Amino acid sequence: MISANNVTYRVGKKALFEDVNIKFTEGNCYGLIGANGAGKSTFLKILSGKLETTKGDIAITPGQRLSVLEQDHFKYDEYPVMDVVIMGNARLYEIMKEKDAIYAKEDFSDEDGIRASELEGEFAEMDGWEAESNAAQLLNGLGIDTEIHYSLMKDLNGSEKVKVLLAKALFGNPDILLLDEPTNHLDLDAIAWLEEFLINFENTVIVVSHDRYFLNKVCTQIADIDYGKIQLYAGNYDFWYESSQLLVKQMKEANKKKEEKIKELQEFISRFSANASKSKQATSRKRALEKIELDDIKPSSRKYPYIDFRPDREIGNEVLTVEKLSKTINGEKVLDNISFILGREDKVAFVGGNELAKTTLFQILMGEMEPDEGTYKWGVTTSQAYFPKDPTNEFNNDYTIADWLMSYSPVDDITYVRGFLGRMLFAGEDGVKKVKVLSGGEKVRCLLSKMMISGANCLILDEPTNHLDMESITALNNGLIKFPGMAIFACHDHQFVETTANRIMEILPNGTLIDKITTYDEYLASDEMARKRTSVYTAEAEDETGGDE
Repeated sequence: MISANNVTYRVGKKALFEDVNIKFTEGNCYGLIGANGAGKSTFLKILSGKLETTKGDIAITPGQRLSVLEQDHFKYDEYPVMDVVIMGNARLYEIMKEKDAIYAKEDFSDEDGIRASELEGEFAEMDGWEAESNAAQLLNGLGIDTEIHYSLMKDLNGSEKVKVLLAKALFGNPDILLLDEPTNHLDLDAIAWLEEFLINFENTVIVVSHDRYFLNKVCTQIADIDYGKIQLYAGNYDFWYESSQLLVKQMKEANKKKEEKIKELQEFISRFSANASKSKQATSRKRALEKIELDDIKPSSRKYPYIDFRPDREIGNEVLTVEKLSKTINGEKVLDNISFILGREDKVAFVGGNELAKTTLFQILMGEMEPDEGTYKWGVTTSQAYFPKDPTNEFNNDYTIADWLMSYSPVDDITYVRGFLGRMLFAGEDGVKKVKVLSGGEKVRCLLSKMMISGANCLILDEPTNHLDMESITALNNGLIKFPGMAIFACHDHQFVETTANRIMEILPNGTLIDKITTYDEYLASDEMARKRTSVYTAEAEDETGGDE
């Protein structure tokens, strides 16, 4: 068990945390959530001892070992992979090296013999003889081939280094495991393996992640950082989100009787309890959910954008026809004889690792690039709105946010425009900020405002979740699910793709197209090679001074 006792942490005059009291116990996986800049990574550093508290202390059950996922990918460049993993248990690694040094001596003394005997006893107690085998098992599970287990870290690529550092954190069955964005740069098979590992892990896990799908799979509790405090909630991320939204709704309906509110909550909890009972962690989670009362849930202070794409015109039956499109860029055939027809209810996710091909196709469909061969035709009832992967040119000017959006508005009314900005959390004086100084997250919210104000019935979005916090991703996800038109998008957020798309397309490395009417999970389950081709790049671990927002 690890606990924070009356912890306060100040950055200058600002208190990031104030008198925080919380216990993290065995058998639970805690998802640590909060808005950008709330202090998630900072709190993990406080728990690990890397940061000193301003007030209060961190207590760990005596004798328990804490392990942390390290973020410095170059720290161990001169060490072999196997050594780095075993370093996850510092004492075991220390014993191994001292043993090796003693046995390497030419003048082996009696004292050396006694010391070697002591070390061998401790080594055996720590399961040292199985250390390399256990380390190899972790590496293989994460997709690190056996032939590079004894290579130097500097000879590995970035993704492989991340996996080795993750194996190091998991090695030796630590009592407390702290993971900051563990799915960054992992392929889908590695993520699936990690999910299974954490589901079956019997000790304490505290994880920070932008990946909602991952949090939903592994978490038994959510620790929400809000108002400078940390509040625990039973269940996974979706349960926390939907329960907090339910409470906000009930608070707005002030006249509703408490008995009705309680009944509504009970029905909601029973639905989630039934879902929980199907998971491996389920029994304790289900019991915890069933004990929840209305007063246990507190409304969150964080604000969600309101994303609602409303087409000005109903879309007809003929939407988009693509015939034999081909495109070569820098001598590489990116698109090769691609054909497909889209209908009014199609929501198509372009998946796989061929990023250039997706962006090229989207630019062709929006008229920003000409194909080498082939044609495409939009239906006469269609209108398009585009979210580019690189929007730099959009913001390379001296416009204020309000003026910038006004230039795209079909209604010449600043009040009308400010209504759309307000939906995207640009309130009051924010409207006079210059667009060229906006953060990555603010620029994305501007582009989404532009798409909403257009009234288009066909949307094309190229990686719209990059730079967004979880609140904005959730709002965009819900907005696209509700959207009554056709959508084409590329996105690396697993839950976003699974809940939005009814059709999956993948452009293979040779430029040809796979096209299946299916969900994302079904697509991955049916094709092992699809999983191999697809890499997941979630947002980089946020800058705690504000991230991209």
